[in-house]
Amino acid sequence: MMGKSEDDDLAADLEMFAPVEKAKARSPKDERIIAGFEEIERYYEEHGRAPMLGAERDIFERLYAVRLDRLRALPECRSLLLSIDRFGLLNEPKTTEADEISLDDLASDLESFGDGNSLSDLKHVRSTVERKTSEEIANRETCEDFDKFEPLFKAVQNDLDSALRETRPFKDDARIEQGNWFILSGLKCYIADEGEEFLADYGKKDSRLRVIFGNGTESNLLKRSLERALQKDESGRRITEPHAGPLFSGHTEDGDFESGTVYVLQSKSDHPFVVQNREILHKIGITGGSVEKRVANASKDATYLLADVDVIAEYKLYNLNRNKFEKLLHRILKPAQAAIEIQDRFGNPVTPREWFLVPIFVIDEIIERFKDGSLTEYYYDPKNAKLRKR
Repeated sequence: MMGKSEDDDLAADLEMFAPVEKAKARSPKDERIIAGFEEIERYYEEHGRAPMLGAERDIFERLYAVRLDRLRALPECRSLLLSIDRFGLLNEPKTTEADEISLDDLASDLESFGDGNSLSDLKHVRSTVERKTSEEIANRETCEDFDKFEPLFKAVQNDLDSALRETRPFKDDARIEQGNWFILSGLKCYIADEGEEFLADYGKKDSRLRVIFGNGTESNLLKRSLERALQKDESGRRITEPHAGPLFSGHTEDGDFESGTVYVLQSKSDHPFVVQNREILHKIGITGGSVEKRVANASKDATYLLADVDVIAEYKLYNLNRNKFEKLLHRILKPAQAAIEIQDRFGNPVTPREWFLVPIFVIDEIIERFKDGSLTEYYYDPKNAKLRKR
């Protein structure tokens, strides 16, 4: 029979093997909320501040800022998260006037963290390479000489507006070179410089890029990191180079494809406004087919003022998106858009939109300036009936 001291020793030894009281299991909803908050904490660790709202901010930062405000606004969330709030994020003032939101709504917003199940059932865990890529993309710094690049971003946007450039899915053309333009996470980015090529740890060639973003930031990215990010981004796009080669008839080469015809029409209508302005009133449009067929039934179509028309000029387009180019023409001439109201065949009032008070020589100049790439530097002055430099 053991003495009391021996009993005490045995009890002490057995305590080491006593089952630990299990922590109260959290619901999947709580797990998703905690996971969402931990994402915000990781952002704080990487950037040294809480996420903020603003049009110039990265879309993920804005999402984190909205989520954090919702967590701050809900007593249930504060109670759940206060014990793990390492940086006091829940006690900072809100950045938005957040509407009231229920716990269920917030949990729904965070569904992506658990695919509707507990975190132990996550179907995809990011690899080390993916995490490094995300970190590289997120770690941007202010571009100190952005004033040098800003005109380039504006010029590229003008080229897109005028259909000189277009965007294509990156997956269709997955190459990256200095001078290339892309769209990543909704931001235009420019490859300003590329360093010396080297052999990476994974046995493939790589290089460092200086990437300038449209929001005034830059990043020193590995080429393969940018490639992976563009591949993963469903909206990742390449911005093409300006269309090379001829745009209009008379300069075609092998391989060019005809994309439409710009036509300029003059109306034979006896409408008082038309009679008074016939010499400078023109309908300007683009068709992918025959102009003659397009206007064959003009006298029965309110778009053509229910009257026959004369074709004053035609310009053949090559290698262009005709819809974009038509929008560009109409935008430039919008100050001279004519407001003519007529009645259609059923007596309903109609105001055709493609008629403009503009002389034919101005239309010729617009086409010529589009061909030489200078059109985006000009605007139409209807008072003096001429193009003026911006």
